[in-house]
Amino acid sequence: MRYLVSVIDDKTNPGSTDRGPAISAFNERLIADGHWVFAGGLADTDSATVVDNRGAETLFSDGPFVESKEYLAGVWVWEAADLDEALKLATEASRVCDRKIEVRPFQ
Repeated sequence: MRYLVSVIDDKTNPGSTDRGPAISAFNERLIADGHWVFAGGLADTDSATVVDNRGAETLFSDGPFVESKEYLAGVWVWEAADLDEALKLATEASRVCDRKIEVRPFQ
């Protein structure tokens, strides 16, 4: 089963900025163990644009779709046997990247 694993940062209490080597090592292990599907860090929320084309006219808004002290800083997509395995990996990921992690299965 595939899981979207969101990395949540906090503007008022950000995670460590020196986590690159630890995250790279964790990613290498995800690849070696067959869990890796995709991953990527995201640019700051100031660079976001929201597109709403539900009405008669397309609307473009600068910034994130919701203003919050917490924001999506990056994502992984993992392959795991079940939720328990995904949560075990997420527990390690939270420590490795020094941020909160949200795990959601794909439908």
